[in-house]
Amino acid sequence: MKREISRRDFVKTSGALVVCFSAATFAEPFAIAQGPFDTHKSHIDPDKLDSWLAVASDGTVTAYTGKCDFGQGMYTVQTQLVAEELCVPLDKVKLIQCDTCVTPDQGTTSGSQSTPTNFNERNLAQASATAREALVGMAAQKLNAPADQLTVENGVVSAKSGVRVTYGELIEGRHFNIAVNPKAKRRLPGEWKVLGKPVPSLDRVALMTGTFEFIHNVRVPGMVHGRVVRPPEAGATVASVDEESVRHVPGLIKVVVRNNFIGVVAEKQFQAAQAAKNLKVTWKPGSKLPPQEDFYGYMRKQPSRDVMLVNSGDVEEKLKSASRVLKATYLHPYQAHGSIGSSCAVADMQGDHATVWSATQSVYPTQHGISALTGLALDNVCVIFVRGAGCYGLNAADTVAYDAALLSQAVRRPVRVQLTRHDEFISENYGSACVAEQQASLDAGGAIEVWDCETWVSSLGGRPGYDRPGNVITGMLAGFDPDTITPQPASQPTAEMRNRNNAVPSYVAGCVDGKCAGAGSVRSERVLTHEVKSPFFTGPLRSPLRLQNTFAHECFMDELSAEAKADPVAYRLQHLKELRIIDVLKAAAKAAQWEVRPSPKPGAAHTGTVSGRGIACVAYEGDNGYAALIAEVTVNQESGEVQPRRFVIAHDCGPISNPDGLRNQIEGGILQGTSRALREEITWDSDKVTSIDWESYNTLSLGIQLPVIDCVLIDRPTATATGAGETAITLAAAAIGNAIFDATGARIRQVPFTPDHVKAALSSRG
Repeated sequence: MKREISRRDFVKTSGALVVCFSAATFAEPFAIAQGPFDTHKSHIDPDKLDSWLAVASDGTVTAYTGKCDFGQGMYTVQTQLVAEELCVPLDKVKLIQCDTCVTPDQGTTSGSQSTPTNFNERNLAQASATAREALVGMAAQKLNAPADQLTVENGVVSAKSGVRVTYGELIEGRHFNIAVNPKAKRRLPGEWKVLGKPVPSLDRVALMTGTFEFIHNVRVPGMVHGRVVRPPEAGATVASVDEESVRHVPGLIKVVVRNNFIGVVAEKQFQAAQAAKNLKVTWKPGSKLPPQEDFYGYMRKQPSRDVMLVNSGDVEEKLKSASRVLKATYLHPYQAHGSIGSSCAVADMQGDHATVWSATQSVYPTQHGISALTGLALDNVCVIFVRGAGCYGLNAADTVAYDAALLSQAVRRPVRVQLTRHDEFISENYGSACVAEQQASLDAGGAIEVWDCETWVSSLGGRPGYDRPGNVITGMLAGFDPDTITPQPASQPTAEMRNRNNAVPSYVAGCVDGKCAGAGSVRSERVLTHEVKSPFFTGPLRSPLRLQNTFAHECFMDELSAEAKADPVAYRLQHLKELRIIDVLKAAAKAAQWEVRPSPKPGAAHTGTVSGRGIACVAYEGDNGYAALIAEVTVNQESGEVQPRRFVIAHDCGPISNPDGLRNQIEGGILQGTSRALREEITWDSDKVTSIDWESYNTLSLGIQLPVIDCVLIDRPTATATGAGETAITLAAAAIGNAIFDATGARIRQVPFTPDHVKAALSSRG
């Protein structure tokens, strides 16, 4: 991949109608809100149709999106969306994704927000509908026929008389020069010919044949190579750097030191690796890390920022007077993204301009961060997304982009940086460790009277966003502060409950000031969260905190149903009022041929290999997708090994844009969730992280016996489109844990369910 002309020049030469920007556009930038993912001001006005779409003289459509595809299928399905709304063949659409020179600022591609953002009545979908109506309006004038009597197929507008005109003939090289029309009518699902169909991934051939260009394949004329030298221990700072120690390394260009950031640049990658290995650095040690064996207890003793999400005010009184109270504590470790390929970026800083190729999921925020790190004017930094290894969160893609930018600035040449496996593991932002304490009381009939939940979550840094480059390790080492915790007591909730982290169980009413936004019926409720400072950088890992909280809620719900001697499905239905969760729960149970009975399975042996089933369900983020998952597992009670045999999931994300793509997301989420449930955990000693390679950080390995995964897709064509990338993974640990209990009668409350944890639970069961 070479860069010899500017991005805008490239698009111009492609024959597409290109968006142009006047000085006024730069002087008065616009911002748009994306729910919890607000964007900042940008030189591209999202209210203008030309910011989203262009039509070439040959009828080819170029679309611009701020939501990128890093393996979840957004490239294919957004191309389907544009083709559908404009009534053109799929191969007539060219999608340009996440390039700060030419695409709108849509914040970060994360949180299962791409579908809600671009597939409802705004942004890319609404722009496409606006373009179709505008083109039909042009055709009505040209053909002298009423617009409502014209039809469109394959980019050709036809009148009843038989006269016709193509999109290319209508646009004649012009811009649309109109605003996106919020009232433009979207095509109805019943009319869909491209959207909603099982279109295979458009990049599948390139991926399978090894011709797909990942970020690791980017090459720029004159490019050299960089390596970083990270602190050997947590919190260590630079005392001195002996640059003479690497003068003998062939091809060495420069040793770069900025505060505690150290890197080397050389002509070749091997030379850079040798220089990084041989560079003598004296480090001042940081503070000792808290012991891992008592870390969950340590978390509960730390100063915290507290938030009360719901509080009915009667919980303590009712618990004191209750005849049956159950308590349980659930533990979830730090986990890594564990991307198979280590993170990589290329930066080219020439004069007062920089171009950075990065696998970041946040091109505009990364642009802001690089501007802050380098001192370059914001408009002089261009960040271009190029797909990297799978992530679903915040691996080291952002921080390695910062690495490359700092090194390129130091040598004024294009610099490629690819992290080592060791550096990848110590450079990323881990999924947070979490403690959840649950207690509830049951009435005489076994129904839940009170539910009380208190959680502790570790936090440091996170996504850099637009103004926090210190939220990742490179920014912090270069002198920027990360977000951290300012202790603050909880106040009583006043705003409507929004269950964005799934901290509130699905079975409570979620009432605040008389307005109830929960999915359940339990009205005596309290949920209190504590955020404590983490010794490690943390950030979003697929289903961040939603997974940890749902693990605790759904396993505790299983414990309550067992105490009530009730069937786990029936018991959940008894306490739910949200119809879409009820529907997925019933659909999963039906597809799995669920046997109605309490857990654990009666008559199960305490030796040998036994089998069981477990269920979990969720309204992801309260209203961003609904799913119920049933796991069927076997447990070898001598070895402690757990083997998932079958999963059955019912999934509802509103209108289904691509059923094959949806199944891919569901199946991948379940498998990644299984890996996190059974094996994954960050480890450390008193000084440093010790899970630094595939021997010390365990994931599902190649060659494992894969479980059968049966998907029930509930299509709701008239509903709002919601996310699907994180719903299935949210349920895996809970469903597997509940299945282990059903099989053995042993409750495991700590992830991962390693053989040692399983055998410990088996030895302590009644």
